[in-house]
Formats: sequence, structure tokens, C-alpha cells
Amino acid sequence: MMMNEPRQFTPSLPALRGQWAEHVSMAKHVSWRAGGVARRTYVPADLGDLAAMLASLPSDEPVLFVGLGSNLLVRDGGYNGTIVFLHAALNELRVESDDTQAMSPLIYAEAGVASPKVARFAANLGCDAAFLAGIPGTIGGALAMNAGCYGAETWSFVEKVCTIDRAGVRHAHTPQAYEIGYRHVAPVNAAAVSDVFAGAWFRFPVIEKSVARDNIKVLLQKRVASQPLRWPNAGSVFRNPTGDFAARLIEVTGLKGFAIGGAEVSTLHANFIVNQSGTATAGDIEQLIATVQARVATATGVHLIREVRIVGDALLSFISSGS
Repeated sequence: MMMNEPRQFTPSLPALRGQWAEHVSMAKHVSWRAGGVARRTYVPADLGDLAAMLASLPSDEPVLFVGLGSNLLVRDGGYNGTIVFLHAALNELRVESDDTQAMSPLIYAEAGVASPKVARFAANLGCDAAFLAGIPGTIGGALAMNAGCYGAETWSFVEKVCTIDRAGVRHAHTPQAYEIGYRHVAPVNAAAVSDVFAGAWFRFPVIEKSVARDNIKVLLQKRVASQPLRWPNAGSVFRNPTGDFAARLIEVTGLKGFAIGGAEVSTLHANFIVNQSGTATAGDIEQLIATVQARVATATGVHLIREVRIVGDALLSFISSGS
């Protein structure tokens, strides 16, 4: 399928303070180090600048928000729209003034803050958020998919979130405004479907600072020992089925080490697909994902559901069309 014709526009609101770029390779911005070109990208100066930028876009302009790109694959044909990079842009992290008498401090983190940074920040306050150290992404991504590991999930600790809509208007919501499940978050109100998470307020369990720091060290040691971190990857590719593990199903199907092009099912952890040679295309990775799903379904009757998001088109059109 070919992309739509490129949209032409000039941002019109007061001078935006962020950075625009065109025809940006997304292989440099996703952890798989593979994928196509973004028609245009924007790095906002802060949340206010992001609001102004969103308000300047045509309503039909596709917009994709990207943190560390650790759960994303952009097809080789690229993305014919605007990609907004939030990492190091929405980076505010603080202890919020709090009128309650709760022992645990209220921590505010904007969407572009790396999850491991929040874990360390919380530990220095005497709070246990060690699981966030094992999530290789940003708070925005963790909120969007209820990311978790080692028995803990992001939304278990959320008190309130800040979202921003396509008109640049900010909103505050409590967890009751969302349907929250395993690797799933959806607004109850359909009008909020297009909103993006801009930040959140968290409360984590209180613990001795030294214990909190040790918990992070232990978790990271487990991660290094069990995951193929030496090669570009996107973390767990599939959700764990109820009562089972995706890695176990892939392994018993005999797919460890199976490769298509430059993409390979990790021999260390079967729920990881690695770009071991550095030559994998987005097409290689997507084809390998589909092949794993098909073979596991045939062998076990279980349909594995992707955790990773795949966007864009297989064929490039917007650069060659003279845009």
C-alpha cells in the first residue's frame, strides 16, 4: 500500500521554540536500529511548546509520539506525518508539594523521562520503584502500555496523569478514567482516545534508601543475565499468555536462533528478537514476528499478541514524490 500524498503546511502559531527536521531516519531513534524515514520530526522545548506545536498542525496530520523508541518499529517505507520526540524534551522530574499526610512522597515525572531515572530518583527518596529500572523506555510509553516487569506494573502506582490533546489542551485524569489491564490502557471516554500522556504523579512504597538502591542493582543484574542486551532489540516482543510465558512457547516450538534476514530470535531469551548483525530491516523484523506467531499458533494453539507497536508503510513514496 502506497502512502498518501505528503501534506504541506507551515506551523503558524507564535514562533515555536523546538526543533523541526525533515526526512529523518528512524533507525537512529528506535532501539532495533532498523526502519524507515519520518517525513518530519519535532523536538519540543517543553510542554507549553508542545501544546503550541500541536495546535499549529492540520487536524488530519498523522502524529506519532516517541520516547526512547524501545517498543517501536517503523516500516521501511517510513512514516508520512509528524513524529514528536519526547525524550529529553518533556524531562521534568520532581517531588510535588502534597497536602495529604501520606508517608510516601508524591513524585511527578513528565512523559520524556526515562523510566530507570525515575527508579533511581525514587530510591534516593526512600521509595521502591525498582521495577522501572528494568523498563528500557520513558514514562510516557510506560503509561501508554502499563509497562511492567518482575511482578510490578506502572499503573499500580499512578495517582493522576496529565494528558494533552491534538488542540494542545491539557487535561488531568485519575486512573478511574481508564480501562487498565495487562499491557493495556484505554480511556473510558472515547473523546480522549487521541490524547497523549504528558506526565504522571506517582506514589511508591516507602523503603530504606539503601534497600531501594540494592533492589535496583539486583534487578539490573537479573536483566543483564537473562536478556540479550548486547544487540539492538525492543525488549519483549509478545505479551505473556494467561498462565504461561511467550518465551517458553517460542522455545518449545524450536524457534530459538531462527532468523529471517538480519533479524533473529534470541538464543538467550526467546521473547526477544535481535538485530544481531546490524543489517536487519524493519521488513525482516516484521516478517519474523509474523512467522513466530504463525508457528506458535500451529504448534500450541496459542496466538501470541505483540507488545511492540508497528507503524508506517512498506513502500516509500513521500521523498520520491518531490516533497
